[in-house]
Amino acid sequence: MEQVLLVLTNLPDAESANSLARILVESRLAACVNLMPGVQSVYRWQGEIEQASEITLLIKTTQKHYAQLQQAIISHHPYELPEVIALPISNGYATYLHWVATETAADDHA
Repeated sequence: MEQVLLVLTNLPDAESANSLARILVESRLAACVNLMPGVQSVYRWQGEIEQASEITLLIKTTQKHYAQLQQAIISHHPYELPEVIALPISNGYATYLHWVATETAADDHA
């Protein structure tokens, strides 16, 4: 079975989060995207400690489509340096993992 990945990125507001989620699902680069609002991030940026309220996207895709998905995130992301982290799914409900692979299998990627 195709390797399924969980990809994470954070966005600054609901509008950009919803827009990116729809782009990824409509282009079949992701089978599903969960939006988790209310995330508080503390990070160092350009030598300063920053704090921001963000929306985390949990993106389900496959290894085969990761490069295209990463490029789509970078292209549509409002941040200068977006977080894009991919975690391999080592175990899960086989029927669900098969669904992720099926939903991202279309040949007409954006």
